[in-house]
Amino acid sequence: MQDEPRPDELVKAVADFLRNDIARQISGHAGFKLRVAINALDLVTRQLTLSGDSDAAELHSLTMLLGVHGELGELNRDLADGIRSGNLDLASAGLKDHLWQTTLAKLKVDQPGYAAYKRETE
Repeated sequence: MQDEPRPDELVKAVADFLRNDIARQISGHAGFKLRVAINALDLVTRQLTLSGDSDAAELHSLTMLLGVHGELGELNRDLADGIRSGNLDLASAGLKDHLWQTTLAKLKVDQPGYAAYKRETE
């Protein structure tokens, strides 16, 4: 186990420093590039803090849906193959809920400010 601070805390600290102390001093194209960098750091922070739980939930959901155990990537390929072959569709028990919950979990990391995500989670 590593000592404090955790990687997510370090990345967040850098993003906050850039946002609160440096961004006010930079404008134009460099300011735009700085905002892109800050957004990337915010995304990495969310990935570090949220992906473990969402990956575990997705793995559990896929295991229940497919009735087999495996790695997340492997089960996602099995799911895609099942949908592609027609063996699974929205009438399949649990598929619609799995897809919806997985989509919401991905949006929580990738685009938490997205209006439709906010509407669905408030």
